[in-house]
Amino acid sequence: MTRAPRPPRTLLVTGHGGAGRTTVAAATAVAAARDGVRTVLLTGDRADVAALLPLSAAPEAAGPLSGSPALGRPSAVDGVPELRVAAVDTAASYRAATLDLQQRIGTLLDMLGAAPLDPEELTEVPGADALALLRALRDVHTVGHDDRPPWDLVVVDLPPVRDAVALLALPEQLRRYLRRLLPADRQAARALRPVLAQLAGVPMPAEWAYEAAARADRELSAVQSVIEDTGTTVAVVVEPGPHAERVLRDARTGLALFGHRLEAVVANRLLPADSADPFLAGLGARQQDRLKAMAETCAADAVALRELPHLGAEPRGPAELAALAVDTFEHRSPQAGVSGSRAADPWTVDDRLAAEGHVVWSLPLPGASREGLDLVRRGDELVLDAGGFRRIVPLPSALRRCTVSGAALRDGVLRVRFTPDPALWPN
Repeated sequence: MTRAPRPPRTLLVTGHGGAGRTTVAAATAVAAARDGVRTVLLTGDRADVAALLPLSAAPEAAGPLSGSPALGRPSAVDGVPELRVAAVDTAASYRAATLDLQQRIGTLLDMLGAAPLDPEELTEVPGADALALLRALRDVHTVGHDDRPPWDLVVVDLPPVRDAVALLALPEQLRRYLRRLLPADRQAARALRPVLAQLAGVPMPAEWAYEAAARADRELSAVQSVIEDTGTTVAVVVEPGPHAERVLRDARTGLALFGHRLEAVVANRLLPADSADPFLAGLGARQQDRLKAMAETCAADAVALRELPHLGAEPRGPAELAALAVDTFEHRSPQAGVSGSRAADPWTVDDRLAAEGHVVWSLPLPGASREGLDLVRRGDELVLDAGGFRRIVPLPSALRRCTVSGAALRDGVLRVRFTPDPALWPN
């Protein structure tokens, strides 16, 4: 039996603004490609990458990504044949999605007497960049893949931490909205829609609405499978300074809440603590104090801490970037990776019914504090707020027959106690 091709490994690079996220992402991609790993660097800003790498003057007219409106045409990198740079084309992605929707609801627009929009009058709306990046992330893993994916490693230059966490959570949230608006159990009544409309006296959802929802769910599911794949990990880039502690705390809590695996923390632009210049020596010493605290945090989370020196200037070209990436990540070969399956759910259930009369549902939430923590039971879901992030988690079937009897945050782990509801729990 032929084994299905293993999808590429994905590294999502985020951090705080100005910490060097794009530089670290580009350096990692260059180092991997120079080692023979077929690599694509996905970025939202081609100009930022072009300032770091010598991109080919003419982007490729054809290739595995040529069928994606969200990606435009990828660029080769001079001197690094195994590397491609793919920039998200927000405007093209928005136009393609809007025109496709307009075509699908053409009958409705005709009934309303609405004139269709022309491509040249479409301007992307706020939030279109996030959806375009998600489409690009999906396409870079799926477009043009006949038998073997064209990449072994996908490095993604994400926005700052809080925006990145919200972006990665978007597919799950949108799929939940679709399920609420058009529940699967009600779609069985589609054939009876004309009769029900007459009986109820109100119009029922048209066929295009169900088809559009099903298609959107498939597309979002494809993105979500990439994000939740065991071969997808996150790196957080910080510059040890006043904002580093807060940014790292946000990253730890937000990523853990949504089950994303933090692979490494990168302490970028470290100054020498033994500089002959008293001013630089003082800055370097303060960085080392913050670096020590970061090292303790990373050790407690079992996360690697990588230290990168300040080069005195922004690196330019593959040689300088590759030198930076040597101590950044171990880009594992695709043969050694574990891509292709969904990451394990971070929630664990501890059955203590016999001894204590309740069940404990636990979720690691490193960096979370009691002040920013809240949870509410809503039907068969648990609404959880932590560190300014919110996730709505469906309860396992057994816990749906229980009531929440308490919760505690201790040692970076949230433990929620459930007591069986006598009216629902079997004797």
